[in-house]
Amino acid sequence: MIKPDSIHIIGIATKFEMDRAGMAILNKAVQFLKKKGVELIFDKNAATHLKLRKFSTHDELMEVPDFLITFGGDGTIIKLAGHAGYKPIPVLTVNLGRVGLLTEVQNTEKIVEVIKHIFNKRYHIDARSMLRATIYRKGKKRDTFLALNEVVINQGSFARLIDLDAEINQRKMVRFKADGVIVSTATGSTGHSLSAGGPIVHPKLDAFVFTPICPATLSMCPIVIPSSRQLTITIETQRKAKGNFIALTIDGQKSVELEYGDQIKIRRSSREFYMARISNTRYYKVLRDRLNWGD
Repeated sequence: MIKPDSIHIIGIATKFEMDRAGMAILNKAVQFLKKKGVELIFDKNAATHLKLRKFSTHDELMEVPDFLITFGGDGTIIKLAGHAGYKPIPVLTVNLGRVGLLTEVQNTEKIVEVIKHIFNKRYHIDARSMLRATIYRKGKKRDTFLALNEVVINQGSFARLIDLDAEINQRKMVRFKADGVIVSTATGSTGHSLSAGGPIVHPKLDAFVFTPICPATLSMCPIVIPSSRQLTITIETQRKAKGNFIALTIDGQKSVELEYGDQIKIRRSSREFYMARISNTRYYKVLRDRLNWGD
């Protein structure tokens, strides 16, 4: 991705709840940007915090501005990523959350200094691949979703195994019983997949992680597959009881009920999510510092 030649419009997205310290950081950044003479557009959360009536949708935030700044944690980033368009927009991520594994700015007191680096083009782009998951029912396309971290097929309120059949590039991969399955990007390998026993995959690798959730057999272990492949997962379990459903969850943000025979086709999206990096912090240091890796 090429950095924008100039920055005229900046989008700002924030998390839902902001404490006094977070508001101080947000206001400090907004005031500086106003003095720079750039046009600012805000998502609904940011507009509410700043007591503004006008706000933009996440779709608009991923299409209109030249640059984006998020104030929150990983959840704020993931919500925005699900609306990624074809316009390459760099996103500066400011950590006002807890772990903030994806966030760039940890020392929020230096927010103005960091933003100055952006205007001086003293940053680099960290492009992250995304998943495209499409649901087919009776051979017809129903919904398509983007995911930065993962898509999860899991059981509903009843603790029962479900039968899943997986194909890769239309060839048999495996049929198995489990509580569900997680398909994650390399970025998402440190999230839900890791909790389910999956491996950590460096974000520079073009790969997916296929992680069964509590499989019925010990031999059904996670596997890393090339992102150039298309994965098709078919629901082979029929649930009849009301409320006893199977669902597809996208990045922990959206959930869609699935039916017997539904096919979920998962591949690498042609869209990417571009994060602006100021520092040269190594990925392994991030794992040690924020996930206590190796402790």
